[in-house]
Amino acid sequence: MLIPLVPEPGATIRLPIAGFEARDDHAFPGRRAAVVYLQGCPLACGYCETASSMGPARRAAAGSGMPSRGCWRPGSASWTPWCSAAASPPCTPTLPAAADACRSLGLAVGLHTAGPYPERLERLLPRLDWVALDTKGRGADFDRVSGRPGIWRQHALSLSLLLEAGVPFECRTTLHWRDFTLDDLERLAMTLADCGVRRYAIQLARLERCLDPAYRDAVEDAPPGRRWRPWCAGCASTSTPSSCAAEARAKTTSPRALS
Repeated sequence: MLIPLVPEPGATIRLPIAGFEARDDHAFPGRRAAVVYLQGCPLACGYCETASSMGPARRAAAGSGMPSRGCWRPGSASWTPWCSAAASPPCTPTLPAAADACRSLGLAVGLHTAGPYPERLERLLPRLDWVALDTKGRGADFDRVSGRPGIWRQHALSLSLLLEAGVPFECRTTLHWRDFTLDDLERLAMTLADCGVRRYAIQLARLERCLDPAYRDAVEDAPPGRRWRPWCAGCASTSTPSSCAAEARAKTTSPRALS
């Protein structure tokens, strides 16, 4: 059963869609999700898997892109629409209307973002049931990994909004040893804990899918697996997608600590 996502008769929500997955068992914890990838990511991460379909960074004008249509069954409580665009979805002006349309069908809505547009995220937050905040490092490390100087400040503002909003969320970091040392990763985890983050997931980069060819090769001086695999129980290799979640320390300070 195909369900047009329309806010009212005769109106159509248009989104700059880069891709779609009808079923994803990992995007939304505890749910099966239909995933919509949106164009316009402003970042340039070497490990990115989806950059070829994202298109250039842009603020999509209302009415641009393809009409958005869902394929979810309202009678199935286990299905959840999931809007994901790596790091950029809040830049899309029609995304709040799309989220409202999904919620009007009785479906939950989640979001993946690196938080580069906190003002758009603030508008979207009341419509969300869960958020994954892509955290690429602390301060200058975030800028280095993402290839965008100064973007870490926008991310820190987005984290502040999430901590204040009360919307369930987790921070996620894609681990590639070109970007991190083991000490870097541990400092980032503890910094997020100090900021008040209570769920942190580490997902391993899939080498064969990385945007930058240099990221597709194994790192010779990567730390031995015995030192970090306990953080990611069940991981088989750095080319296998997996994640782990760690309970953070019960201490809250300002997200400025990310600097």
